[in-house]
Amino acid sequence: MDSKRGSGGAQEGFARILANTGWLLGGKGVGAVLSLAYLAIVTRTLGVADFGRFALVLSAANVIKTLVSFDSWQIVVRYGQPHLASGNGDALNRVLRFCILIDLGSAVAGGLIAAFIILAFGSLMDLSAGMGWQAWIFCMVMMITIRSSPTGVLRLFDRFDSGAFAETMIPVGRMIGALLAWVLMPNVTGFLIAWSVAELLCAVSYWWLAIRVGGDSLGGWRAGKAMDARTENPGIVGFLTATNLQTTLSSVGQQVAVLVVGLFVGPAGAGLYRLANQLANSLTKISSLLSRSIFVELSRTHGSHGHEALGMLFRRTNRLALIAGAVIIVLILTIGHPLLGLIAGKAFLPGYPLLVLLGISACIDLIGVSYRPLLMATDRATLSLRITLVSTAMLLGMQAALLPLYGTIGAAAANVVASIIGFAMMGLASRRAMSR
Repeated sequence: MDSKRGSGGAQEGFARILANTGWLLGGKGVGAVLSLAYLAIVTRTLGVADFGRFALVLSAANVIKTLVSFDSWQIVVRYGQPHLASGNGDALNRVLRFCILIDLGSAVAGGLIAAFIILAFGSLMDLSAGMGWQAWIFCMVMMITIRSSPTGVLRLFDRFDSGAFAETMIPVGRMIGALLAWVLMPNVTGFLIAWSVAELLCAVSYWWLAIRVGGDSLGGWRAGKAMDARTENPGIVGFLTATNLQTTLSSVGQQVAVLVVGLFVGPAGAGLYRLANQLANSLTKISSLLSRSIFVELSRTHGSHGHEALGMLFRRTNRLALIAGAVIIVLILTIGHPLLGLIAGKAFLPGYPLLVLLGISACIDLIGVSYRPLLMATDRATLSLRITLVSTAMLLGMQAALLPLYGTIGAAAANVVASIIGFAMMGLASRRAMSR
């Protein structure tokens, strides 16, 4: 009987993972297609050098956003579920407002960090005074459009479809903005404005849908103080800290790499690296999408169906990720070169070896996509954080050592080695978690 319940729970969870990932893929699929189009417009309009400057501004903003933002959506999902199940909307609302305060604090901190980076390193990144101001304004737009809290509301209510719709506002906005910039303002400033408007459009969409979906279940917005969530939800601060540090460490290496490449080899090299990295990530978006839906279901399965069902669900998601990773590696090797030339033109074809290496690295991360959500769902967030710290330190250390010797190829090769090390450590930790 227990085995059947475990099997049933795993089957239901796996079905929801596929359904929710399907919704996310639908939105990202639109984004992937449009991203190829607007990348072609940007690269062909700006050229290698100006696209490199544009890429440096985007990377600087993403680095800062990654450093200061929290994965508050995981807080809403994890600590909001008990309140939603018990019908305590006011307590759920306090959790949500607590996360909103954190996002606002992140925006202020991000603005200060952006000002310091631009003042201290703007000349090294070949940014003029005028471009420095534009970069800072763009960074502030990125900060105020942090949308992790409304994302958590939509995932709490299993409305991944609404989240997918809101997410499509970024590629749609960028596509429209890129066309307008191409006609009206074909320079770095024009494309920065287009990207900023797209971020604002996405944030507004997320909040409108979250409030509409949550409705009365979100309780009263003036019921108690937001900081009361700390005492009402034991462990919330520790969980928030661990998830934030882990997300920061796992993401910052990718964005910092573009900045480091720019410092060593200039805007043109940074542009090639950025383009190859973006194309590789476009082919492996399923990794982050699976991770989001897997975390929700592993948490739910662990709490309601027990360890056996959790193991079944974990093994099924592993097999799915392995197949997806193998298929994407084949796609990169077979269509990567012509795709790069078609999108960006012959001037960017030297970036193909970077595309291969960064694509392999991303696929390794995809194959191990279930590991981190499993450790988080089984209360091993600290262990997962330590592993991420080690693999990120390895990545940055190897980039620092290989970049001066081998240029951008060395930086890309460092990603592959770091991904293999992180995969091995996460896999060992996950197997130990499932054996207990």
